[in-house]
Amino acid sequence: MAKVTVLPYDKAWKSAFEDIKGELEGVLGGLALGIEHVGSTSVEGLSAKPIIDIDVVIKDYSVFGLVVEGLASIGYTHEGDLGIKDREAFAYTGKPHLLRHHLYVCPEDSQELRRHITFRDFLRSDPEAVRVYSRVKETAAELYPDSIDKYIEYKSPCIEELYKRCGLK
Repeated sequence: MAKVTVLPYDKAWKSAFEDIKGELEGVLGGLALGIEHVGSTSVEGLSAKPIIDIDVVIKDYSVFGLVVEGLASIGYTHEGDLGIKDREAFAYTGKPHLLRHHLYVCPEDSQELRRHITFRDFLRSDPEAVRVYSRVKETAAELYPDSIDKYIEYKSPCIEELYKRCGLK
């Protein structure tokens, strides 16, 4: 079982994202409308698990087959939507030169994409929310280092409150 590790913000996460983005752009080209750094590592000052979350934005599912082929050519495997509509997950192997990351492909009208961007942009604009959320995440990791489920459960009330503040719920 993997240990839940939350670290203080590391400015190297931005360059780690850029490295991954460069590889993705190399095979996706114009198929991607954008490649977004989302999740906690995308917010300066926010403590996070050292895993880069990335949303590749596509126009719609008409190009998805080509996206799957392009990503497969560099070691990514489509895993389906994992229960979240309009957010296709990809696993990978053979990328020791890149920081661990989660890769998703979303059509531009995806609600999940909108949620990711809205939450990221809200946190980027609210230093107090970043301080509060960082403390909650750090405490959750200290209390539940061996249970990702309990870690998530502990921080959920804070996330729900922040979602309300940025208009997501």
